[in-house]
Amino acid sequence: MDTSYPREERPPPKRGPPPAPRDHLVWAIFNTLYMNFCCLGFVALAFAIKARDRKVSGDVEAARHFSSKARCYNALATACSVLLPLLLGALIVTGVIHLSKLAQESVGFFTYQFSGSDDEDQ
Repeated sequence: MDTSYPREERPPPKRGPPPAPRDHLVWAIFNTLYMNFCCLGFVALAFAIKARDRKVSGDVEAARHFSSKARCYNALATACSVLLPLLLGALIVTGVIHLSKLAQESVGFFTYQFSGSDDEDQ
């Protein structure tokens, strides 16, 4: 037996039950009430409630599965609800810029046409 260095006696690490998965219920309620894009918030709410029910009943693996789906739908609903108004705002700004340039060009066109017709009549 090799005793050339002192060995420390360490107890084995304590392993408890795995932590319960999060159900993301508050996030799902927020998405359902405020940013319900294509009913994704409602779908996330349904999966969050299923995850909470499974967690309460003790089925941790099913709770983890439903929690993962609730998180995905919540993230998708939040991303769509944030990106859609930004995209709409960008389209409005570019439309206004395009219309202002078009209006400036048309004013120049009509001014030229009216002044040209007055010279031809005389």
